[in-house]
Amino acid sequence: MQRPDDLFDREREWQDLAEFVGGEHPIGIGIVYGRRRQGKSWLLRRLTRAVGGVYTMALEHDRLSALGRFAQAVAEASGMPGVRLQMADWEEALRTARTVLGGAGQRVLVLDEYPYLLRHSPELSSVLQALHDEMRDDPTLPPMRILLCGSAISVMEELLSGPSPLRGRTQLELRLQPFDYRTSARYWEAEDPELAFLTHAVFGGTAGYKDLVQVGLPGQTKDFPAWLSGTVLNPSSALFTEADFLLREDPRIRDRASYYAILQAASEGKSSPTAIGGAVGRERTALSHPLAVLISSAYLVSAEDIRKQRNASLRVADPIVRFHHLITRPRLSQFEERRFEDAWQASYPTFKSQILGPHFEHLAREWVRRFASEATVGGAIGEVGFTEVADREKEKNLEIDVVGLASGERRQKKSSRILCIGEARSSDRERTLHDLHRLDRARGLLVADGADCAQARLLLFGRSGFAESLRSAAAGRNDVELIDLVRIYSGE
Repeated sequence: MQRPDDLFDREREWQDLAEFVGGEHPIGIGIVYGRRRQGKSWLLRRLTRAVGGVYTMALEHDRLSALGRFAQAVAEASGMPGVRLQMADWEEALRTARTVLGGAGQRVLVLDEYPYLLRHSPELSSVLQALHDEMRDDPTLPPMRILLCGSAISVMEELLSGPSPLRGRTQLELRLQPFDYRTSARYWEAEDPELAFLTHAVFGGTAGYKDLVQVGLPGQTKDFPAWLSGTVLNPSSALFTEADFLLREDPRIRDRASYYAILQAASEGKSSPTAIGGAVGRERTALSHPLAVLISSAYLVSAEDIRKQRNASLRVADPIVRFHHLITRPRLSQFEERRFEDAWQASYPTFKSQILGPHFEHLAREWVRRFASEATVGGAIGEVGFTEVADREKEKNLEIDVVGLASGERRQKKSSRILCIGEARSSDRERTLHDLHRLDRARGLLVADGADCAQARLLLFGRSGFAESLRSAAAGRNDVELIDLVRIYSGE
């Protein structure tokens, strides 16, 4: 199956779809899901063009309108676009589609935005189950591949679990993830690492946001704020209210105000259920359900201390949601009235400390996990995360931004072998010898706490470079690595 010329990246996903579509098994059902604007529909439309078939996207219609829309798509695929097919129910609709596909030598049926169909036709999954079981053992039937796609992650995951009729009958479970930060830089055509970093801190790796921007990145980083004023902070742009619409995808979220409050607290750096509860004025126990919903829907990401069993640390998954809650919403009226300069000047300290700072730490961990060489980190890397270690002399805990375990080591085991530890700072000043001494001390505290890390590499991440004295000291040691944005984006 020829790969489309206009398909950016997604090599692995396209190969998985090609393998699913191929083969001579009579029937196959696949699930494709992920957050909005990741390119799911775009990918599946090109798949249907490549191999032939029926692609239909459900709308928020009633049952009769949905059947009519499906019938129209089947008629067009049959080569009779002017014919009006009448379908009484979904069983008849799917059988008709099977006949049309087989007669035309096509094999793919895509039901996009499948959760919309389930709202008015909850029996549809059972109908698909019956069709699957009927075709499974009949080699005389032409092959048919059915792909169900949706953005409501909780609904799509329920298709694969519990008493769902489709459990055990799906051969493909493809979750489309955002681009990683390096792929995102290529996608946005951001050659300057600083500009790529700023863009990713606001938009993340979601492909569809570039389509909404519709203008290229500025030529210089000093023009980035003005570029934001014409895009995500422009009240006429669809991106201005994007975050307000995301929660509508999950049918479990009804009291949106409380969920927005939780996302606001998490965006501000409240990383534990207790801290979030204090910020929104609710007991921690009362947050169990909404936090579980936000995590399962991929609005929040939960991570635990890599060495110790402790409460999860929560962060907002989508950078544009974090940006909306920290920058846009607090000064909404100013941005709506296009008083951008005043609003941005007041927001900039927050942008630096609560967006760029945490995002730089996140990229540092991603670099160690995905791109750093074994020579850099001291061996084959396994789990990567963060930890805290008690500093009894100063009577406080010392946070370590990056901890890389050796491959095969178990997380949340205090004695696991640590290959590298790191500290990431997104400040405007150069890193100095003082930073290296602090990281040296952190390694000693970990050893005293039972960690196997006496030989661990020390990684200093600096967005604004390194003082000459630090460079000289690092050059004389084989256990220190200095990593700037250029290396994060293009080195190992």
